[in-house]
Amino acid sequence: MDSITVAAAAAPAAEHPMATARRVVLKVGSTLLVDRTTGALHRAWLNGLVEDIVAVRQRGQDVVVVTSGAVALGRRLLNLGKQRLKLGEKQAAAAAGQISLAHAYQAGLAAQGLTAAHVLLTLDDSENRHRYLNARNTFETLFRLGAVPVVNENDTVATQELRFGDNDRLAARVAAMIAADVLILFSDIDGLYTANPHTDPTALFVPKVQALTPAIESMAGASTSLHGSGGMVTKLMAARICMNAGCHMAIAPGRLLQPLQALKRGGRCTWFIPTTERHPARKRWIAGALRATGALTVDEGAVIALKSGSSLLPAGVIAIDGHFSAGETVLVRNQMGKIIARGLIAYSSHETFRIMGRHTSEIMTVLGYRGRDELIHRDNLALD
Repeated sequence: MDSITVAAAAAPAAEHPMATARRVVLKVGSTLLVDRTTGALHRAWLNGLVEDIVAVRQRGQDVVVVTSGAVALGRRLLNLGKQRLKLGEKQAAAAAGQISLAHAYQAGLAAQGLTAAHVLLTLDDSENRHRYLNARNTFETLFRLGAVPVVNENDTVATQELRFGDNDRLAARVAAMIAADVLILFSDIDGLYTANPHTDPTALFVPKVQALTPAIESMAGASTSLHGSGGMVTKLMAARICMNAGCHMAIAPGRLLQPLQALKRGGRCTWFIPTTERHPARKRWIAGALRATGALTVDEGAVIALKSGSSLLPAGVIAIDGHFSAGETVLVRNQMGKIIARGLIAYSSHETFRIMGRHTSEIMTVLGYRGRDELIHRDNLALD
């Protein structure tokens, strides 16, 4: 298959991207931290993860933990049972569970001489440029001071429209934000398969992915976890963010004690390999944007121009979708509907509709004022 390797064995340990990583993000799923039946914290497992973190720090590498588990812990504390929670109940559970979760990390890391720093983020914190930069600066300061950032989504204040909704994409966005070299998604699955291995005996394990093709995306299935909110679909979304940011990502089994040490010894996992060099910081932010307010469809000439590094001009646009203001993030699609880029547009949707398909010399005549020649300048555009 194109861009994938199908095999029954993991990649050799010598190929492990952790060996040269300067900065690492570890994402921990709810099913690893919280017992499905009792709702209690798996303290022995968390202590093993802390030992992994200590080992990473001893090698001089920065480490961030993106953790799930607050809502799952809050279920037990608030006696919410196992039914699907309404948004208000989920936010209440997060508020109650967040205290227990943060304390568990604080106690575990303190026992090893490390300081935990609790960071709560919302989708808007990563989509708004000013808040994104402020969050990035906070991470850099925490690294300089020797702390271990422990990150979760701020479910208590995030509305349904302004949520990541899963910590896979949150972890990928954080990895891109801090220019991490490696993101590892620890989960109750050991990687990507060509089909669901629980229902299809012919399913093959995929140890390495070098491009997110339609064939790869078709392998993803829906989440069936009670406590978790991310399935393979969100993991592939996270992989796209990482690969566009020049960051390696792995989907790895987390049920073993010290799961990172097991992975470093050549344990089974799926690696997603970035095919491009790391983007500058501004383009990493654009490439990882999760909330686009509109989309432009462009002709083949514009596609070729964008891939060669040019800006997007009005002449190449043949259709627009959505309502957006100047400066917002929009998707750029080819005529087949495939997303080829995303960027910050210089004109509103109303203005774009009026000047699309026209030469830049006509902008003044059509709008009555002269703005930029480009709809999206190449410095504000990231190829997908």
